Amino acid sequence: MVYETGIPTIDDAVERVLAGERLDRRDGLALLAQPVDELAAAADYVRSQLGDDTVDACSIVNAKAGNCAEDCGFCAQSVHFDTGIETYGFLDPEEILEAAQRAERDGAQRFGIVVAEKGVSKENRPDEWAEVLRAIRLVRDETDVEVDASLGILTREEAEILADEGINHYNHNIETSPDFFPEIVDTHTFEDRVETLELAKDVGMDLCAGVILGMGESPTDRVDAAIALQDIGVSSLPVNILNPVAGTDLGEKLGDSADISTEEIIETIAVYRLLHPEARVRLTGGREVNLDKDEQHLPFEAGADGILTGDYLTTGGQSPGDDIEVMEQAGMEPNMDANEFDAEAVKARGDGSSDDGTVETAAGTATSNAELDD
Repeated sequence: MVYETGIPTIDDAVERVLAGERLDRRDGLALLAQPVDELAAAADYVRSQLGDDTVDACSIVNAKAGNCAEDCGFCAQSVHFDTGIETYGFLDPEEILEAAQRAERDGAQRFGIVVAEKGVSKENRPDEWAEVLRAIRLVRDETDVEVDASLGILTREEAEILADEGINHYNHNIETSPDFFPEIVDTHTFEDRVETLELAKDVGMDLCAGVILGMGESPTDRVDAAIALQDIGVSSLPVNILNPVAGTDLGEKLGDSADISTEEIIETIAVYRLLHPEARVRLTGGREVNLDKDEQHLPFEAGADGILTGDYLTTGGQSPGDDIEVMEQAGMEPNMDANEFDAEAVKARGDGSSDDGTVETAAGTATSNAELDD
């Protein structure tokens, strides 16, 4: 079947992608210039042909918060910025297991253990490293969710140990294009991030690596980031939209709004689908504050097929039940490959509360659903 919009650039791209050809930077830039409605529909068609009609949900726990020595301009957890967040050392592995069990209850298929620092160090902090491994084993052995991790820059030995422990995806976002990266981070390089991703992949872990949109990057930077991820080879591509935090470098520069429009978000998601036709293009942090309630389904009609559900690292998300309703509004349904769950029960809980009325979100942040961003 030939897909036709009557727009040669889009129709040619769809035909080539479905024939197994990899689109390049020139294609990505050309696609960004096309009408957004036709581009979104084409990306959604590719998703339907190469994937399925499910949205894969992941959830995270902020396992170690704040006091990070890196100076990433978007990050509320950097010691370089005064953001007033709660800080704490590595959580008790039993607390991490509890967060994973909430995520499992709420429909997550994978659960990420995340720390805020340049890298967990087996050599410099062996006791903490042992606790990281204990947490991984608890989640692996006592839940049905896939265990993912985001532990910063790794050595080869550390990567091999994590792979042996059964880490499914290793997350290490590249954040933006190689050219724009120095505008956001001074304390490490784009190449440092790529090196860890390549190590993780080399020892057998799948890769989850993506971007933050709206930091002041150009549309060309957005394409260049996607091309860099092509070269690395990712199976999950998280797309965050900046939620500027007061006190951070970008919060001071941009105020309370990301530097991106709804139309640009949709067209970027669509281009990412066409550049990464078989990856899970995952809508993650910042979607609730940058997209109106009646717009949240649009990325899932433009090729997205993954979501981060529950709270984020230092800010609140919306309820897992609301996320399922967004999927359904887009004509999709939750993925249940790893964790079969009762979607109607999740929706019925609404605000994420447990049976006794206690508010429990999947992510281990300092927020509750009563304190979420408007």
